[in-house]
Amino acid sequence: MAPQRFHEQFDQIQRSMPDVPLAMGPDDSAEFFYEKGVVLARDGEEARAVEDTVRAHFTATTGLVADQVRRAGPETNRTGITRIRVGDPGHGDRTGDHAVGHALRALREAEGRAGRRLVSRNHVVSTTVNACNPAEPVPALLSQTPNPRPVEGAHDPDTAVGVLVIDTGLVHDYRSYPLLARVQGDPQLAETDADGVLQQYVGHGTFIAGLVAALAPNTDITVTNTLNDAGAILESEFGAKLFEAVDRHGWPDIISLSAGTPNGSADGLLGVENFMRALRDRPGTLLVAAAGNNGSATPFWPAAYAALPGYENAVLSVGALRSDGEYGACFTNHGGWVRVYAPGEQLTGALAGFDTPVPYVYQHTTYEACRYGFGYACTCQYPRHTGVLTDTGTTGPGKPDQVMFEGFAQWSGTSFATPIAAGLVAERMTTAEEPDARAASTGLMAGVTDYAEVRGAHVPALRPASWQPVPVVQPAPAP
Repeated sequence: MAPQRFHEQFDQIQRSMPDVPLAMGPDDSAEFFYEKGVVLARDGEEARAVEDTVRAHFTATTGLVADQVRRAGPETNRTGITRIRVGDPGHGDRTGDHAVGHALRALREAEGRAGRRLVSRNHVVSTTVNACNPAEPVPALLSQTPNPRPVEGAHDPDTAVGVLVIDTGLVHDYRSYPLLARVQGDPQLAETDADGVLQQYVGHGTFIAGLVAALAPNTDITVTNTLNDAGAILESEFGAKLFEAVDRHGWPDIISLSAGTPNGSADGLLGVENFMRALRDRPGTLLVAAAGNNGSATPFWPAAYAALPGYENAVLSVGALRSDGEYGACFTNHGGWVRVYAPGEQLTGALAGFDTPVPYVYQHTTYEACRYGFGYACTCQYPRHTGVLTDTGTTGPGKPDQVMFEGFAQWSGTSFATPIAAGLVAERMTTAEEPDARAASTGLMAGVTDYAEVRGAHVPALRPASWQPVPVVQPAPAP
């Protein structure tokens, strides 16, 4: 039985949110996670109208309980959204939520008249959706050369580019790696479990900071722990956390964000709508956002804002190239809303275990073949390992593989293509003496002469000079 990565990741994220019952959606497939029994609407009269419409629909529909429909949070807040309870979150299972589906359908006619979305699920925003970080990290020796290599350059506090990484925080010993000595930020939450074993997404923010620092030495990097230890957060909380980050640290030149979610919509996430408007109207701040790891053309938010009117210069969406840089990685999202692609497979950088080696137990079992049907041995296949979450049948998953991290790791995902693009924008700001990140991004894109092939399309590719391509491994022939 092939690993069910989506379901395995659901288990991890549900573990990290024990008080929030979650479901998979939409109703007819599994593409994202959301909170059971709750929908989101804009504050004020719109929220009250949604509540009234849903209650009337539930009153007229057998099997639905109108008395459960009520606002479940503050009516007015900075994010401009209200949580509306529409059902008992304890009912049903992980495969969908009957009450939420009916609440969305109740508003379809009103949304058609309004010409915009009035209600949505409360999605889980995460580093992993299609709840699949394409690969877990692989240990690398401190003697190995980081890839990309750190570029030469000096740090000037008067001209340094401010980069805010919205992520999982920093591991406790990150400053043991000289490249990260100046990085500031929040501590990583729940770094190890009770047995001292590294949690699954620990080091995600540290790895990202290291990639930015390698490509852009004249930067002041701050890493937040906005996302929990599984790299996830509810949409209803995400917008407020983004505002909190810029309130605490100031609006930076560049925000690097390696998280998001699809939502089945072409107009973004209600939960971050107000923040995205604030970003759009904030000259000089650029959001560099990961396109996601679903292997899909479905818009992934907030990255897909790059294709919406008014956001073209404010958001740079980044997909991942495979290890040789010639084609898109099998897992990368793609489509016209993805503006550029950068190396995102088998990158080597700082993770954890610098002071004392730390054990890690693999959560996912590798696949026998690329699940997207690509003709190369992708990072979901190699190196081979058995994970603790994978149910391979009646005999169970077998003994999960364990490794030790001693500082460096090799990791893959659009999560890591994103800081490469952010680092290249920051470095252009320094070398071109361009103080505006949006102008630097525009100039960088205008100067792109390299292209790659992604799902048959020729797309702009950013390949740093200090990045070393890694040969693609061909799959072993069938016996």
